Order: sequence, then C-alpha cells, then structure tokens
Amino acid sequence: MNDIWSKYVQGAKTLYYSRKLRFDDMFAEQYKTLFGLDENKNLKILEIGCGPGALAGALHRWYPNAGIVAVDRDSEFIRFAREHEEGIMFSEGDITALSLEDRSFDVVISNTVCEHIEPSRFYGEQYRILKPGGICLVLSSRKGITILSDCVTPSEKEQLFWKRVQQYDDTFDRYGIHKYPMNEAELPRAMEQHGFRNIQTGFMTVDLTPDNPKFSADLAHNMIDAGRYSDIEAIDSVLYSIPEHFTGEEIREMKDLANAKYDARIAEYDRGERQWDTSVSIIMVVRGVRQVSLETVYHNGSTPIIYSS
Repeated sequence: MNDIWSKYVQGAKTLYYSRKLRFDDMFAEQYKTLFGLDENKNLKILEIGCGPGALAGALHRWYPNAGIVAVDRDSEFIRFAREHEEGIMFSEGDITALSLEDRSFDVVISNTVCEHIEPSRFYGEQYRILKPGGICLVLSSRKGITILSDCVTPSEKEQLFWKRVQQYDDTFDRYGIHKYPMNEAELPRAMEQHGFRNIQTGFMTVDLTPDNPKFSADLAHNMIDAGRYSDIEAIDSVLYSIPEHFTGEEIREMKDLANAKYDARIAEYDRGERQWDTSVSIIMVVRGVRQVSLETVYHNGSTPIIYSS
C-alpha cells in the first residue's frame, strides 16, 4: 500500500473538496473551451495523478460519451475516489510506467502533476500512450490570491506551532515534492521539446468568494469547509511526519482551534456578516497534440500504402 502523498503531503479530503470547487460545473464551459475536445466523440480519456477523483468526476459529467480512466499511485486516493465518484475506472499505478498499451488513448490529462516528475519521464509515457493525433492536456496551478477573514487568520499560538513544524519537517525534500517547477514560458516549451505539436496555452481564473451573492449558501459553506479540511489534514500530517517533536495533546489542541475558527466563519456567513475573504486560483492549461507522421510502405513491391504513426 502506497499512501505517502495522502498521509504526508495532502490528505484526500483536502484535495477532493478544494478540487470539487475548482472543477464545479459553473466553470465547465471555460475549461471545455481550453481543452478543445469533441464532446460528441466516444473519447478514451486518461487522467494521470488523479488524486481522490474530483477532476475525473468533472470530466465524466462534461464528456458523457467518453470513457474515463484515472490513475494514481496513492492507494488511499484511489479508495476515496471509488467511494465518491461513479462511472470512472480508477486504478493504482505509477504514471511514469503504466501497464497500458501504446497508442491506446485519445486524451491524457493531468492536474498539478508535471512539477513533481522529471519532464522526459512525464511526457514520454503520455506520448507513448496517446494515439497519433491524440491530445495532451497539462493543468498547472499558478500564483493566485488568498485573503483570509479575521476569524480564520492563524493566531499567535498557531503561528508558533507551524514555525516549529518548519524547523523539523523535510517532507518536500524527502519525497521530491515540486522538484521540477516551470514558469509560464517553460511549460509549453517542455511539451514541445518532448515531441508534441500545435501547442496552445490558456488560463482559467476560479474565483471562490463565499460572500459573493452569485454563490449559493451551500457552495459558500463548501468554500469555507475546504479550508477546514486543508488545515485539519495538514495538522494530522505533522503527527505522521515528525511525531517525535509533537505530542498528541498539541495536535488535538491545534485541530480544536482550527474547527472553532471555521465554525465561527460559517456562523458569520449565516448571520450575513460579510468578510469578503477570497481564494482566486489561476490554472494554466497547456494543450499539445501527438503528431501524425506518414510512413509509406510498398506492398508487393509496387502498391504504396500510407500508415500513420
């Protein structure tokens, strides 16, 4: 069982509920414009590094004729995804060495995966799996905007706790997290350097502001609770990563403080006390095509037959 990411980096609830918001159906048309996929075709779509399944679930809704396969090497993510999203084939697997046939998918998509994997391994496997003319979609989070309400801003006690964590925690170095970052110019160049053509780029802006009246109360609560899940699972990961430096009592106290903060924020929202805290995500979408090359083979020494590869 591999649960490194879900245990030490980001928990299943953290990723699932934040991505459910980022891939909410209200943003579907913007994503679909950037993806440039034919909704009417029976596409075979593979998501690599699917995490707990939120993007795969969105793809299943947006492209109902497509067959969706989603792969992640974290066992807990796959278990969670199978429980929360239907109509998708979820499986465990290393995305740099997949047991999938050559040229077997029309589309391969990933979200915040490219920065963790050496580019030739990341793109090489996708190129192998895609059919000629197949589409590679790489989504990468860019620097966004986060403004916290006063009631969820970390207290002095919480700040001291996280300062201690930073002193001891080497999780990112130990597991190679964000080892291969690229800027907005390097991302499309890398895709092109690894054989893809017709490169296109675009940007999605996802504005999540609970007090904006365009959002329903349920969705506003979900935005607030996404922060709760992130904080609680981050605290849990401390006990997994560096248990020798923190007591169970300290962890419980931090979780109680986190829950109290988000309960207070929801109460403010329900009373109509607008705080205008916001989270604005900027997602870069890089789209490339596996080129179709033509090879002429002569049958019986005379009749030319054209094959694509």
